[in-house]
Amino acid sequence: MSDYFGKDTGKLGFGLMRLPRKGIAIDVEQTKKMVDMFMEAGFTYFDTAFVYPGSEAATKKALVDRYPRESYTLATKINAFLLAPTEKAAKQQFYTSLERTGAGYFDYYLLHALMENNYKKYEKFHIWDFVRELKEKGLIKHFGFSYHSGPQLLDKLLTEHTEVDFIQLQINYADWERKSVTSRENYETARRHGVSIVVMEPVKGGALANPPSAVKKLFSEYAPNASYASWAIRFAASLDGIITVLSGMSNIEQMRDNLSYMKDFKPLNAEEQAIIRKAQEIIGKSAAIPCTACHYCVEGCPKRIPIPEIFTAANKQLVSGQMKEAGEAYAAAVKDAGKASECIKCGQCERACPQHLKVTEYLKQCADMFE
Repeated sequence: MSDYFGKDTGKLGFGLMRLPRKGIAIDVEQTKKMVDMFMEAGFTYFDTAFVYPGSEAATKKALVDRYPRESYTLATKINAFLLAPTEKAAKQQFYTSLERTGAGYFDYYLLHALMENNYKKYEKFHIWDFVRELKEKGLIKHFGFSYHSGPQLLDKLLTEHTEVDFIQLQINYADWERKSVTSRENYETARRHGVSIVVMEPVKGGALANPPSAVKKLFSEYAPNASYASWAIRFAASLDGIITVLSGMSNIEQMRDNLSYMKDFKPLNAEEQAIIRKAQEIIGKSAAIPCTACHYCVEGCPKRIPIPEIFTAANKQLVSGQMKEAGEAYAAAVKDAGKASECIKCGQCERACPQHLKVTEYLKQCADMFE
């Protein structure tokens, strides 16, 4: 494996997981405007997945139907542990993704969210062989995997699969030394194997766009006009061996902000790196629940508990001391769904969680806070 291949996509990638919505439907018209802004700024990397509700179909309408195929690069993912009861069903995801997007081929194709509790499923379903065959047929240009476990398994996978072109890792300054995520160790393992990296969750599901007040003060004193999200994205983009940094933008304002500092990207300087280290210390002592709101935990919850929304509500109180706002947010989250106290501790959520959170313990904490 060698360092980054192919054409330059720009250091900013458009993550299509958290697109703007009107009710439950994706707002395609706003998405089109965001795609246009992104392309006009010279960026080309778009990232979706089979399991992102509505995302691949919206990608067709907002991007594929409106731009020449050679003008952008598109990534999607095959998931062998969600919505894939059989090998045939898992492999069918590729052809469904191709049909949904109308893209003809994928520039980047990933085995989705490999972890200790699911990587053998990809072997059992012969997915590694499948993606190699797709590459040989020209239906994908490069393949790799997104990853949510520790450095030992990552080293094993990269040793056994030297044909991997790239990997996608969760990298942000809050998780850099977090034991449950091992962001730095995973990054160093990938670089030791000479593998280039696409960064996911640089803003930790939006949490680092609204960090603890002490971190906000730190950033604002140095750069009053810079958004808090800009510090997070620039941290990840400043590392060596990065293909692009995905940002799951949800509105035009977020797109405008990201383009303002990434179009003419400047790595963090020594002073800024020192400020980031102080921010890491502060966040390391934070009581916040480190959820990224990926919603993988919700799919199989027998009590229909809106876990990410409950944790978001709790963090309003835990991080900012907003007790009234937290209570209102919790009431809104559980209005037509399960309450935190209704958790039966079946463990489905914890098996699905890429952050390896003790979800049931956090839900008990939330029940004690709000009920």
